[in-house]
Amino acid sequence: MSSTEIQNLGEEPCFRLEQLPGKSPHLAGKASPQVNSRWDAPEVTANGVHDIEDRILRITGYYGYKPGYSSHRREEGSESHAETPVSETSGKGTAYQTCANTVLKVLGGLLVVLCVSSSWVGITQVVQLTFKSFSCPFFITWFSTNWNILFFPLYYSGHVATTREKRTPIQKFRECSRMFGENGMSLKVFLKRTAPFSILWTLTNYLYLLALRKLTATDVSALYCCHKAFVFLLSWIVLKDRFMGVRIVAAIMAITGIVMMAYADGFHGDSFMGVALAVGSASTSALYKVLFKMFLGSANLGEAAHFFSTMGFFNLIFISCVPLILYFTRVEHWGSLSSLPWGYLCGVAGLWLVFNILVNVGVVLTYPILISIGTLLSVPGNAAIDVLKHEVIFSVVRLAATCIICLGFLLLLLPEEWDTVTLRFLTTLADKKTEEHGEELTESSVHTRSRSRANGAVSIPMA
Repeated sequence: MSSTEIQNLGEEPCFRLEQLPGKSPHLAGKASPQVNSRWDAPEVTANGVHDIEDRILRITGYYGYKPGYSSHRREEGSESHAETPVSETSGKGTAYQTCANTVLKVLGGLLVVLCVSSSWVGITQVVQLTFKSFSCPFFITWFSTNWNILFFPLYYSGHVATTREKRTPIQKFRECSRMFGENGMSLKVFLKRTAPFSILWTLTNYLYLLALRKLTATDVSALYCCHKAFVFLLSWIVLKDRFMGVRIVAAIMAITGIVMMAYADGFHGDSFMGVALAVGSASTSALYKVLFKMFLGSANLGEAAHFFSTMGFFNLIFISCVPLILYFTRVEHWGSLSSLPWGYLCGVAGLWLVFNILVNVGVVLTYPILISIGTLLSVPGNAAIDVLKHEVIFSVVRLAATCIICLGFLLLLLPEEWDTVTLRFLTTLADKKTEEHGEELTESSVHTRSRSRANGAVSIPMA
C-alpha cells in the first residue's frame, strides 16, 4: 500500500472507471450525457463550508440532491433577500410621492383660496372707492368685461411656455372652439351661444355694482353668496339633479338670511332696494351657471379661456352702444376722457380678470370646493375692512343674517354621499373604541392576576 493510498483512507472510497482498450466511452449515435462526478462538484471555498455541506447531503441520501445544491440555495436566498428591499423601497417611494403630490395640491389650493378671496375683496372695495368720483356702474361693468378678451392670449402664452407642443394661436383657438359643437365657431353659433351668456354676465355684474351703491361691501358679498342656493334649486328643477334634504335646509337658511337683511333697516328705503339688487345679481349668476351646464357642459381651461375671450368680443362689438345711450340720455354722464379715474377703472378690470383666471385655473390645479370657500371668505375680509377703515357698525340682525347665509353656503358644499360617509366614519370610530376598551379590559385582568400571584393568592374567575 503506497503512501498516497494510506492518505486516502481518511477520505470516502473512490471508484474510477477506466476505459476499455479500443472501446469508446459513449455509445455510437448517442449524445454523451453529462455525468456529475466528484470532480464536477463546486470548488471548496476558503473555509470549506460548501464542500462539507455537499458531502453531508450526499452521504445522508438527501432526495433530489445535486452537487452544489447548498451553495445554489444560499445564493438564491441571498438574491431573494436582496430583491425584497428593492420592492419595498419602490412601494414606499410611490406612497411617498403620492403623499407629496396631495400635500402640494392642498397647499396650492390654500394659496388659490387666499388669492381668490383677496381679488374679490379688492374688486368690491375698489369699486366703492371709484363711486366717490365716478358713479357710472354700467360703464365700469362694460369696461371690465372687455378685459376678458385677454384671457385666451394669456392662456396661450402659458400653454406655449409649459408644453413642448407648439401650435399657432389660430389652431389652438379652433381646437378650443369644439365646445360649441363639432363644426366649431361660426357666426350663427357665436350669436346663439355667446349672446345669452354675455347678457347674463353683464347683468350680474351691473346689479352687483348697483347694490354696492346702496349697501356696505359686507352685506353685498354675503347676499351674493346666496347664488349657491339658487344654483341648487334651479339644478333640481331644471336639470333634475339629485334631491338632498340638507341642501333644501341650506336654501331655506339663505332665504331666511335675505329676509333678515331686508328687515334690518325696515322694508323701505335704500336698504331694501340694495338687498333686492344683490339678490337679483345672485339669481342671474345662478341662471348663468345652470344654463352653461345645460348647453355647454363642463369645460377645460383652454375652452374656458376661449369662452371668456369670446364673451369679451361680443361685449365690445354689440354692447358698446349701451354706454353711449346712457351717456346721451344723461343716465350715466361723465366729462372728458381725461377726467375719468383710469387708475381705479383699470384696477377693477384687472382684479376682475385675475379673479376669473384664478377660478378657472384653480378648478384644474386643485379642488373645486376650495374655490367656493375662497368666495365665502370674502365676507369676513370685507367685514374687517369695513370695520377698520370705514368704521361701519353692524347691527345684531345684520350679523345674524350674515352668519346664517354663510352657514347655509357651507352646507351646500357638502358632497352628495356625505351622509353615507359620515355613518361609515362613525361606525368605524365606534368599532375602534370597542376594540380599545376590550384591550384595556384584557390588560387590566392580566395585571390583576399577576398581582394576585405575586401576593400568593389565586384568582378564580366567576361563572
